[in-house]
Amino acid sequence: TNFTISSPANAVIGRYNLTLQVTSGNKIFSRFLGQFVLLFNPWCPGDAVYMANESERQEYVLNENGIIFVGNAKYMEARGWYYGQFQDQLLNICLTMLDLSLYYRQDAAIDVSRRGDPKYVGRVISSMINGNDNDNGVLLGKWQGSFHSHENPSRWDGSVVILQKWRQDNYKPVQYGQCWVFAGVMCTVLRCLGIPTRLVSNFNSAHDVDRNLSIDKYYDSSGKSLNIGKDSTWDYHVWNESWFIRPDLGASYNGWQVLDATPQEQSR
Repeated sequence: TNFTISSPANAVIGRYNLTLQVTSGNKIFSRFLGQFVLLFNPWCPGDAVYMANESERQEYVLNENGIIFVGNAKYMEARGWYYGQFQDQLLNICLTMLDLSLYYRQDAAIDVSRRGDPKYVGRVISSMINGNDNDNGVLLGKWQGSFHSHENPSRWDGSVVILQKWRQDNYKPVQYGQCWVFAGVMCTVLRCLGIPTRLVSNFNSAHDVDRNLSIDKYYDSSGKSLNIGKDSTWDYHVWNESWFIRPDLGASYNGWQVLDATPQEQSR
């Protein structure tokens, strides 16, 4: 006899045990058949991450290589980046990442029950890519000072080495990352889990710390600049966008969703 098993399109992702149970009269026979892993499926029209265009699925889910734009508005530099989301052991590392998060540690049952929602998984992963929350995150950020005792962020050219080093060091944050490194690693993890993801580079990138949506500069009556306020404009910034629907916000918000793993201000 052949059996076909179909999982719901909104099923929780992760590792599953498959067991066959046969009831005959008052006897029950149980047999373990094996394990399988369930991921988000951009080819499935019922999945929240469904992407209708095959060429976009090839680019944003299956492509293991990409270019990250860095530099400044007058001199943009294209860096090659190897995502490597299908490399050996990467899937195990990405699934373990979910289980190391503060969300899982605070309430494992609720955390796992929400893993069918790409919005929730994206938020957990964006928290886990940086090591700022004392949560065994993947990368520590560093923007100034000496890098001589650890890896200079500009030396990285792919995610696989970083994620493997994180696992080999018993999930201690790898030193060091900056925005494009956080974004490159996050793209690897989300594509590995089946969520279509891309990188966005922004030049003359406004960093507003007081939430008034403006960059404020202060001058005295003679026109001398005053060192007040912490707003700034960065040469560039890199973050991610992931593709999924937003039933919580309405259909007009479906599509590319911004996720940023670079540790800045806490976002509640």
